[in-house]
Amino acid sequence: MKNSNMNKIFSVLCSILIFCGTAFAVEDDFVNKTLAQKAIERPQYLENYNFEDTTAIPIKLSIASEVDSEKDLYEGQILEFITVERVKYDGKTLIRKGTPVTARVETIIANGMNGIPASVIIGNFNIPGIESSRLTAEYEKYGFDLSLLVFPLKWALTPLPPTGSLTNFIKGGHVKLKPDNIITIYYHPNWL
Repeated sequence: MKNSNMNKIFSVLCSILIFCGTAFAVEDDFVNKTLAQKAIERPQYLENYNFEDTTAIPIKLSIASEVDSEKDLYEGQILEFITVERVKYDGKTLIRKGTPVTARVETIIANGMNGIPASVIIGNFNIPGIESSRLTAEYEKYGFDLSLLVFPLKWALTPLPPTGSLTNFIKGGHVKLKPDNIITIYYHPNWL
């Protein structure tokens, strides 16, 4: 008897919540005004895939011009790279040396206190003649990490107030991409 009353009360409460949720649905005016006239690029997705094969051919890249995470980069920016050496697979040349490659800055994480370095995630690599679904999805570059120096220093100075807290203001390094820095992404020829 007690169980059936609880079930009735629960079903009535659920019905009220469902009705109230649909009755007070709000349209997103901001999205309707800003994105209504824009052509939105649909992200690439893979319906049939097989990532079991571990064959990976390295592609070494160098950035075309120097950039700094603090001044020069913004999310969504297209960066230009150049292949450093010829890429061969199965006796055939896949990519020639000096081939231009584009990539997009996906995420920028600013450097932080206590020596935490900045980080930049670069993705959406685009190489002429190569399917982007067979390339490394992203590459992450870090700035100079000072945290391994700051944390022991902080704990050593803690008994002398407030000197331990002053180490909080030591910030980590920025990300710098220079033409002489070589980054490596991978081509997976047997991925679907």
